[in-house]
Amino acid sequence: QVQLVESGGGLVQAGGSLRLSCVASQRTTTLYAMGWFRQAPGKEREFVAAISWSGSNTFYADSLKGRFTISRDYGKNTVYLQIDSLKPEDTAVYYCTAGHIYKTDYLARMASYDYWGQGTQVTVSS
Repeated sequence: QVQLVESGGGLVQAGGSLRLSCVASQRTTTLYAMGWFRQAPGKEREFVAAISWSGSNTFYADSLKGRFTISRDYGKNTVYLQIDSLKPEDTAVYYCTAGHIYKTDYLARMASYDYWGQGTQVTVSS
């Protein structure tokens, strides 16, 4: 069983930046694609970004390209989500996820992932 623990969320003013971290409990996650989803109050969980198991490919929700950057550190079993130019509409719980996904078409699908973290709250004030 893989455990994912997110951190780095908080309250930030619009225009600011945050870097979210997700630490995996097992080194076998180096073979997993990793992703970030978010869920705003009253809304469905949505795809934010994903990175392939090799780290060579990254993918983003079309509406979020340019402000979000996903990366991973294999030595630390950690995946990061850098968020710049934060907007109030970015307010949500951000979830880290991992899965054996080798087709890029599946990276934006929640059902593709096997493990989920508890989430970290990001609140952006205007």
